[in-house]
Amino acid sequence: MNKQAILHIPESKFCYPKGQNTIVLRLRMDKEDEVDRVEVVYGCKYKYYLEQKTAVMEEKYKDDLFKYYETELKLEDVRLSYVFQIWKDKECCYFSEDGLTSSYDFKLSYYNSFQLPYINSNDIHEVVDWMQGAVFYEIFIDRFYQGAKDKNTDYINLEWGGIPDPKSFTGGDIPGITQKLDYLKELGINGLYLTPVFESISNHKYDIYNYKKIDGHFGTNEDFYKLVKEAHKRGIRIVLDAVFNHCSNLLPQFQDVLLKGKASRYFNWFMIDGDKIDTQNINYEVFGYSAYMPKFNTSNTEVQEFLMDIALFWIKEYDIDGWRLDVSDEVSHNFWRKLREAVKKVKPESVIIGENWHDAYSFLQGDQYDSIMNYAFTKACLDYYAFQTVNAQGFAEKLNHLLMRNNGQVNAMMLNLLDSHDTDRFFTYVHKNKDRLLSAIAVMCMYMGAPCIYYGTELCLEGGYDPDNRRCFDWEESHWDIPFRENLKKLLSLKQKPVLQKGDICISYDENLCYIIRTYENSEIILILNQSGKAVPISLTGTILAQNKLLDGNLLTDGFVVYEN
Repeated sequence: MNKQAILHIPESKFCYPKGQNTIVLRLRMDKEDEVDRVEVVYGCKYKYYLEQKTAVMEEKYKDDLFKYYETELKLEDVRLSYVFQIWKDKECCYFSEDGLTSSYDFKLSYYNSFQLPYINSNDIHEVVDWMQGAVFYEIFIDRFYQGAKDKNTDYINLEWGGIPDPKSFTGGDIPGITQKLDYLKELGINGLYLTPVFESISNHKYDIYNYKKIDGHFGTNEDFYKLVKEAHKRGIRIVLDAVFNHCSNLLPQFQDVLLKGKASRYFNWFMIDGDKIDTQNINYEVFGYSAYMPKFNTSNTEVQEFLMDIALFWIKEYDIDGWRLDVSDEVSHNFWRKLREAVKKVKPESVIIGENWHDAYSFLQGDQYDSIMNYAFTKACLDYYAFQTVNAQGFAEKLNHLLMRNNGQVNAMMLNLLDSHDTDRFFTYVHKNKDRLLSAIAVMCMYMGAPCIYYGTELCLEGGYDPDNRRCFDWEESHWDIPFRENLKKLLSLKQKPVLQKGDICISYDENLCYIIRTYENSEIILILNQSGKAVPISLTGTILAQNKLLDGNLLTDGFVVYEN
């Protein structure tokens, strides 16, 4: 047995509470180690040496190196001690804080058993309930639809549908979104993620100089209030983009520092090397390498109060449903903890989604974000469908590995996406192969978390890297691929089934096919994917819910089928 592979960490993604009396335990082992069964021996830590219970752990996930055993315990006494038993050929070994041993002395367990000493209610990472059935749609506002026909259009410098450059303005606005809410509802959308809406000189609005005013290009605060009200009438939630890592160099506080240097009361709001700002040599911290976007010092308490006031303003006054946190991994943990506490106190059902492109475990322990934009999921789909660097086995292992990065509550709230305003369009990545795009959308809808469609995906909108990925939505219906759009709608509608909101997940593979199976109570939904390059015969026992390229019992390459048992 590979001792180095065995891992368990108390009070982590390997041991976490789901509720006041429920915990999940995981044990990692080498995927090649063959054992008969794995058990956890548990009990109240104050009488563990006298009374123990035993629960069998299920082998639930397998990635390229490890397999993961998991069990859920319902506890009468939450002061928990536990050790693991690993059985093979009627022989047992134990895994505790002492590592792997051939015997274990329960009388001395107070020295070396694993413990979850107590489940405190505010240590439970609660799932935002509506996120379990959420289907998001990301809108880059300038390119979606122009609803205000009588507004000043002097700023527009590109006709609708033209190929954009970094400084193109085409006129999309908030009234345009409001007017298209019925379209979005009919598509199956119940959550909108909007790129920044506040005052800024750019088309993307990530350089903000007034955080409490809707940018004039997009409309007014009243227009936004109407959007939220009308969206809520239709059961659609609104999540805004919080640009709290940096701001515009036109922000009044930064302008004050520019004028007064160290004498400015806002000098420590920013990170400046010297006594004054040098715009030529850029002696201050910025986003990326953009001199016009100075970085906030989010360790500064005044900055924290300024930003938290903004976050609460839009929740209290406009009833938004959450925040997507821009460049969130460069902002201080301390600030995110304070922001979470403030936001959840005002509106507990608000969701907080970080923009972390990598493993964000340190931010996802229940005290900062609820989840992240799941770009690691994006990359797994690109590897399978676009780059074809992994087969069915490799894809299944990647998806399992991602689930093991975080606890179950976080996985349930992940924002899963194929593309965004920051990436090439997935459709372009797969060389305009609509079958592969549809298959990847099927995966997104079946996976743990909330699917997020980038505007125009339902039209197979093309686009390379920024700004090409921000082309205009084509509202001419005669240009639409209606069968593709109908298939997409079928897939999105599946998310309203309880099994895809609350069900367990099992991801497996064989020589040619990848399988994603969701189970909940008496329901089971199965997705089969074929990227093998050849037709594969399959046998179905249930009702087909959605499919593409299933012909006479054969699943053709680039095809998928979703069916319910």
